[in-house]
Amino acid sequence: MSYLCAQFFFMAHKSGFVNIVGSPNVGKSTLMNRLVGERVSIVTSKAQTTRHRIIGIVNDEDYQVVFSDTPGVVNAAYKLHENMMDSVQGSIKDADVLLFVTDTHEKEMNHRKTLDRIKKLEIPVFCLINKIDLSEQDRVFKRIAYWKEQLPNAKIYPISALHDFNIESVWTEIVSHIPESPPYYDKEDLTDRPLRFFISEIIREKIFELCQKEIPYSCQVLVEEYKEDGRMIRIRAQIIVERDSQKGIIIGKGGEMLQKIGKKSRIDLENFLDRKVFLENFVKVDKDWRSSEQKLKKYGY
Repeated sequence: MSYLCAQFFFMAHKSGFVNIVGSPNVGKSTLMNRLVGERVSIVTSKAQTTRHRIIGIVNDEDYQVVFSDTPGVVNAAYKLHENMMDSVQGSIKDADVLLFVTDTHEKEMNHRKTLDRIKKLEIPVFCLINKIDLSEQDRVFKRIAYWKEQLPNAKIYPISALHDFNIESVWTEIVSHIPESPPYYDKEDLTDRPLRFFISEIIREKIFELCQKEIPYSCQVLVEEYKEDGRMIRIRAQIIVERDSQKGIIIGKGGEMLQKIGKKSRIDLENFLDRKVFLENFVKVDKDWRSSEQKLKKYGY
């Protein structure tokens, strides 16, 4: 075989970090799960559901794409928000490809400092205008024109992450832009997070779904025990709140709310773990944990 033929058949392995940023509730986590093909990020209709930088890994013989879902960009009101924004800024800094997600109803990004950083990036930036299935065509065209003006160096893609519209085109672009590199993670890995993290996130998702106003934002979930007992998995989890009044709401009258959270969590955990689950949830007050650097570190922030 000639050198040219050998060169033609040889393909260097590609690996890269593809990081997802944007305002709260524009569909970043739905997009992440769609691209990875697995549910690695919790999804609710409420803003600021994602608190951590969550990695999802897609492996192929010729490439490894490491996606990062990040918290929504916010102006910090708590120490927790500051930590969340640190993870967003870090994801912008270390990206090989950046996916900036907006939607058809976001008129402008409320955090200009982050947008200005994105404008100055020299890496490939894709501006994904999500939820086009919820808007008329004229609104979509106006959003495309607006973001072309705001991010002239970015490629613009109208998408629906929920309905898988135009995601294949985005995926093709991503793979074509990641650099040549050996894999960063084992080829069998789906994420860098431990199992207990995903268990706690599933429980926290149910709190977002069932509780209103400030309550979900004041909660943190800590898995105290995970034990495989024959065909059953036994899980003991602690729901952390900031006030006694919040504890009362989470428990509910006669324990009704805590039972609802437990039931919905158990159903999803059994699907996630593919085993029968016995789940015990308890509620504990840890006053002002969102404003304490020490307490945030204890809870993994």
